[in-house]
Amino acid sequence: MSKAFTREPEIELEHDVPDLPPLPAGTKNYLTPGGFARLKAELDHLVEKERPELVATVAWAASNGDRSENADYIYGKKRLREIDRRIRFLVKRLDLAEVVDPAARVGDENADQIFFGATVTFVNQRSEERTVSIVGVDEIDTAKGYVSWVSPIARALLKARQGDNAVLRTPGGVEELTILEVKYEPLETG
Repeated sequence: MSKAFTREPEIELEHDVPDLPPLPAGTKNYLTPGGFARLKAELDHLVEKERPELVATVAWAASNGDRSENADYIYGKKRLREIDRRIRFLVKRLDLAEVVDPAARVGDENADQIFFGATVTFVNQRSEERTVSIVGVDEIDTAKGYVSWVSPIARALLKARQGDNAVLRTPGGVEELTILEVKYEPLETG
């Protein structure tokens, strides 16, 4: 059969994948030191270890002949595109990064006011107590209570002080939060 009539595997276009999770226009990508170190370590691992090993595998698979039915070659090329996309993502994120150390605010004159990196304990109208830490977009971990600084709850809390009431607007309605404690401590985001 002529190669003219064989179907090439469909290659997904890189434009179909969203490039970056949303950041407010014109802002920096605020990160804690641990979050920055984690992103940098992932980038270094991809560039120095995983990508070169995969390039060697793809080159070996390509040297084996017919590439149309060569699973190592097809999978390797697909994985290489995924790695390159992730590298571009990480480079853009790290270029926009502004590292903010929460521990630097300890003992500050306005250490009772909520800014990036704060760990806040509050109570809602149903007397449910909750603690959240305000971190970067790339550091969200709901199990640890880490919320993004652009999330609705963080926006409601930002610039409030210990003892203040903050208003949280949710799809379920407006909720008033009473801030019990504000503290700045190193976070485990790395």
